[in-house]
Amino acid sequence: MNKTLTEKANSLLLHGSKKIAIIGHKNPDGDAVGACLGLYAYLKAQGHEASVVMPNDFPDFLKWLPGCEDLVIFEKDTTVVTQILKDAAIIFTLDFNALDRVGEMELILKNSRADFIMIDHHQQPQDYAVATYSDPSMSSTAEMVYHFIVGLGGQNNISPAIATNLYAGIMTDTGSFRFPATSSTTHRVIAHLMDCGANHSAIHEQIYDTNSPERMKLLGVALDHLVILPELRTAYMVLSQKELDAHHFKKGDTEGFVNYPLSILGVIFSAIFIENKQEGITKISFRSKGSFSVNEFARKHFNGGGHINAAGGRSDKSLEETVKEFISILPHYKNALNHDS
Repeated sequence: MNKTLTEKANSLLLHGSKKIAIIGHKNPDGDAVGACLGLYAYLKAQGHEASVVMPNDFPDFLKWLPGCEDLVIFEKDTTVVTQILKDAAIIFTLDFNALDRVGEMELILKNSRADFIMIDHHQQPQDYAVATYSDPSMSSTAEMVYHFIVGLGGQNNISPAIATNLYAGIMTDTGSFRFPATSSTTHRVIAHLMDCGANHSAIHEQIYDTNSPERMKLLGVALDHLVILPELRTAYMVLSQKELDAHHFKKGDTEGFVNYPLSILGVIFSAIFIENKQEGITKISFRSKGSFSVNEFARKHFNGGGHINAAGGRSDKSLEETVKEFISILPHYKNALNHDS
């Protein structure tokens, strides 16, 4: 994090208590929730009147994180959130870099007179913030929040609550520290967070070892639908709304499913297509290994984006039509898919 950004952020945060809103993206994941709650705990300890806002609900396996009880959901408490955003002098946007990633909150943010601070590790950030900390090479936004806190001089003020939230965010977005963006610096950050009170084994257990029987059976259904295209080094799965309903689907239940096909020898590109009847769309998650950019693939074909090796997208077409479109596109990428060893 550069000195200019630190100075700008410091100038905004100095001179008394400020009303601050901290926002994550729609369908928040572990990184968004952990980063927001970690920053929230730090700013509260510094005497600011901070609030954490999410556009919609988040997975149950994250609802034990310190500070979750203070988090406000726009879809559930629209009036409360609207007032928080109108009153805010500073708005932090974490783990997203385009205002359309907050759904129906977008218009409120565009009309806000607050000073925006962006902290995010996705590509192609929009230019809406007075202070932008954008670094696609970072493992996670939670790691960036750690560096942000340190840049503000808060290295010795990281409480167990801050450490737990940031550890959880980093762990989930790095696939338990196995994804390529996990650097030696990431591990040093993790070590310091453990020294500050993050219980690594307890965090892992809370997030990964609390599966419901329905979720495990749903994973079995997804794997039963697995299709492998060896000549394109690709594998994909599908889940229909009927199958989700039959297994009492809850938000977050399909988290990580898309990673399983990448363990198959020879597969470097994985996708899962999930029908969402309520929104009238097909949601898609993409993962890859090596240099094949699922970010570019998702942006070009499926109204999405993300990182080189992890991205998401959506289609207004039916589940079947979306899969057919995906299969029809793949041959154009045959050379790229077979380029990686």
